[in-house]
Order: sequence, then C-alpha cells, then structure tokens
Amino acid sequence: MVIVDKTSVGPFLRLHPADTVMVARTAVAAGTRLPDIDLTVLTDVPAGHKIAATDIASGQVITKYNTVIGFAKTDIARGTHVHDHNMEFRDFARDYAFGRDYQPIALLPEHQRATFNGIVRADGRVATRNYIGVVSTVNCSATVVKRIADWFTPERLAAFPGVDGVIPLTHVLGCSMEMTGEPMDLLRRTLAGYIRHPNLAAVVLVGLGCERNQITELLTAEGLQAGQRLRTLVMQELGGTRKSVEAGIAAVTALLPEANRVTRQPVAVRHLTIGLQCGGSDGFSSITANPALGAAVDILTRHGGTAILSETPEIYGVEHTLTRRAVTPAVGEALLERVLWWKNDYSAGRDVQINGRVSPGNNAGGLANIIEKSLGSSMKGGTGPLMAVYRYAQPVTATGLVFMDTPGYDPVSATGQVAGGANLIAFTTGRGSCFGAKPAPSLKLATNTPMYQRLEEDMDVNCGEILDGTATIDSMGQTIFERLLAVASGEATKSESLGIGDNEFVPWQIGILG
Repeated sequence: MVIVDKTSVGPFLRLHPADTVMVARTAVAAGTRLPDIDLTVLTDVPAGHKIAATDIASGQVITKYNTVIGFAKTDIARGTHVHDHNMEFRDFARDYAFGRDYQPIALLPEHQRATFNGIVRADGRVATRNYIGVVSTVNCSATVVKRIADWFTPERLAAFPGVDGVIPLTHVLGCSMEMTGEPMDLLRRTLAGYIRHPNLAAVVLVGLGCERNQITELLTAEGLQAGQRLRTLVMQELGGTRKSVEAGIAAVTALLPEANRVTRQPVAVRHLTIGLQCGGSDGFSSITANPALGAAVDILTRHGGTAILSETPEIYGVEHTLTRRAVTPAVGEALLERVLWWKNDYSAGRDVQINGRVSPGNNAGGLANIIEKSLGSSMKGGTGPLMAVYRYAQPVTATGLVFMDTPGYDPVSATGQVAGGANLIAFTTGRGSCFGAKPAPSLKLATNTPMYQRLEEDMDVNCGEILDGTATIDSMGQTIFERLLAVASGEATKSESLGIGDNEFVPWQIGILG
C-alpha cells in the first residue's frame, strides 16, 4: 500500500484526497470551524477518531487511505463523527490479482549493507541474546520449570556475565489433547522452534512422565537429540518435585560455563529476522508507528534481512494489498487460503474480530471495525514483495517480507514468530501494550506522544513525532532501523529492563481438550 502525503485541515488529517473521512489529531469540540474547507464540526470528535469530510449517503462506502473501511448505516452529514454507531462492517469484493504488482527487492550492494554485533553459534546461525531455557513438555511440569529458572538470580549469575539469564518456557498444554494431528504437531513444532532458537545457548527440557506429549516422541517427531546443548528430565523418574528441581538446577549449572563463552562480532543484517506485532492499536496506528515500521522493514529487506508479518485476522479486508505483491501467484493464493480458513472454518459464527468487532481499547482509540484495524496493521510490512507464507511456528527460511499465519493475540502470535526464528520483535502500540518476549528482545513503538509520555518506562520509540510534525515516516523508519541494530547488538529494550518476557511464551491452543 502506497502512503500518500497527508494534508492538515485544522485539527484534522486528510490521509488521501479521495477519502470520505478525516482523522482528528486531538479531541475536537462540536462547533469548531474549519474555514479552509468551509466546514463546521457538528459533533464532538475524540482524538484518533474520524469525521465525515463530505456528505455520505446511507449504504455508501466510507474510505480512509482511499481504501474501503465500512459502509454508512444511515445518511451521515458532513462534519459528523464517524464510528461504529453510524458505520457498519460488511464484506465486499476484492481484486486479489495474485502477483500482478510484484517487484523484486532492490538489494543494496554487499559492501553497502549494514552490520550488527551478533553472537555466532557453531552452526553459523546468529543470536541477538544468550539465554539458557528451561522448557516444559506439559503444564504438569511448569512449576518445576519456574522454580529451576527462579533459582538463578542475578547474584547467582554474576559469575557468568555472558549469559543474559535463565528463562522458564511453560504453557498450559501437553496432555488431555489429541495425540496426533495438527494440535500436537503445532505444539511440538513450537517447542522445537524454541529449543533450536539461536538465542538459547542451551535448554533443559522437563516432562512429568505420563503426559501425552512425551519427551521421546517430541524429540523423534522434531528430529532433536538430547546431548550437551539439550538435557532432559522426567519428574516421575527422578522422584518428584523437589528432586526434579534439584536435578534441573544441577543441569543448568553444568551448562553455564560453556554458555558463558561467547563474544559478539560484526555480522551482516541478513542474519536478522524481525517479528512484526501491533497491539492496543488506535486511530493513529496507520498514520505513525505502523507505516514508520513499514519504512524500517523496507530498509531492512534492502540490506538482506527478513521481517515476519502475522496476525491473520488483522489483515482481513486488505489482504488483497499483499496478494498483489506476492513473488508468485502460489504465494498469494497461500495467503488467501489462510484468510479464508479463518473466516469460513475456524471463526465462522464466532464473536471475534475477523467477523467485525475489535477490542474495547481499539474501539475507544478510534478503530470502528477489523477492516479499519487491518488497514493499519498491514502497513507494518512495508511496500516490498511478499516472498513466502508459513503456517504457525514453521521455520522461516525465505528472506525479505514473509507472512506467518497466527492469531491476533500478541503473546500467541509472537510465540509463533520466535519459534519460526525471529530474533527480534518490533511492536507498535497506540493504547500502550506493555509487552516483552524472551528470548527475543522487543522494541516498543508508540503511535502518539501523550501515550509515550505517560508510559515512557515501557516505550522505546515515540513515533508520535510524525503526528507532531517533528519527524517524517521515512526519518522515523531510519530511526527504528538503527534502534533495531542497536538492540540486536545487545542494547537493552525497555521491556528487558523491566524483566518482562517470562510469561509471554503462549503456544496456540488450537485443538480440543478432553
């Protein structure tokens, strides 16, 4: 999607000359005059919300960025607040034009490409962090996993400055679920993605012993082998909770000296894979942080890096802007197949956002429905070609912009991206999502200055400067790219400084429990 220059009209922004609505930069009171266009605001309009820029007849399309975001429920007079009280969600025909607009990435010459200081593993993969992970096969071993990880306080790790921490990776699954098929495959693929992740120097895998997700079957299914980097413990064989905690502490202690023997060195940006997330979105997301992150992604991919766009329900309604840029028709068709599965199979008849309703926070921030939210969400991927489509937690092997099928729930979505190989997360937010992920550091991008100032302890970059007029989308994209390189080189993010990330490992619970 091409972002045209926005035009200021008093306290409003017109995002495209053909739009039927404008967006309020600040709260605007009824009676406010806009002499430049001879318009009087008829109703109070909260910041981030829309006003009718023209009379809109009942049933007529409502457009933002010259893209359909809904239909008028009734006649809407020019100057009226436009939101879900007078705009309705409907499906509409879209031209998917698979691959029609594909243009290859204009890669920079090798000598011009950026580098960052990464940790090169023995197999050549590159880490941005250096953790030891303690992983549960089943919820029944989650307490033991947490107690093992909790034992390794900063004081106890002080002798190992090269290790960023010992992290628990627990979940609610692993038993009373289907023994075979997609739910178990998905869980095992997710666990294996973390076990293999370059940001984990070593892993201790803890099972109960009688669960359906048996350690031996997990290792066999995913082609993993226990050894120096992967230790396994079974609670029922070790004698219970206390003895398992002791055995886990001993296992991690034995792994620390080798994990500590790391150094950072300059490596090419092609070793960066960034998971793109947005949560707590608002009416400014599509104006500031999301297109700015998209500009950073365009820079990243020209330098040879990879970005993972996800949250399938949050591209619904604008998926045709991605299918048109697909490297092949098959890639575009794969994306559409995932969208239709969500719409027609997985979510049919359910009160979820792909069927129209967004969260209360999104709604209060100015987003009336999922299509309007998707309009902003898709911008995180930039303007380059779509190179591949992956199922949840599949290993990402393509470079450039790719798509991974995930839910819109941020912890679940980010978990799939990290399992697929993301070694950084870039997370935009308008309402103020306080998110972090381990072992992949998360850079938080605020859409507006008031929220950034209110939650500055959690936010890394203030993209509200675009709205304030002190930065452009392109300049902010460059700022984000440079911050990503700094974080990849070891600079701590705000969420890392706050210790966030121990509870954000949430594999997709897709199957039936019984």
